[in-house]
Amino acid sequence: MKSRDTLLKLKRFQVDEKRRQVAQIETMIGEFERMATDLDREILQEQEKAGIHDVAHYAYPTYAKAAQGRRDNLMRSADELRGQLSDAQAALAEAFEELKKIEILEERDSARERVAEAARDQAEMDRIGLAAHEARAG
Repeated sequence: MKSRDTLLKLKRFQVDEKRRQVAQIETMIGEFERMATDLDREILQEQEKAGIHDVAHYAYPTYAKAAQGRRDNLMRSADELRGQLSDAQAALAEAFEELKKIEILEERDSARERVAEAARDQAEMDRIGLAAHEARAG
């Protein structure tokens, strides 16, 4: 019983850790996407300021080219994180299933213990009742 309590604590910790990992990856993806959106806005501003939207044009703004590179890197990183997110979500689901299995076993054991305790209590009450009945009859 003690080892199952320890196992339950371990599985709960693992589930919590997996949840934190999923949340952290989701936060990073959101942050990268926000930064990419900001860069898109800056790129557009630079293009408007220069009056040149053609990336191949010789006078295309240098800052806009650099910002596009950073934006592309951010989006690649976000895509890689989406793969990691999928893996982390699968690991979370697996850890959660393991936790549920152990919790179900614990609940079954507790139910068995309650039934056994109720049977012992009933047997004790029956013994007391029988002793009282014999004392009155005798």
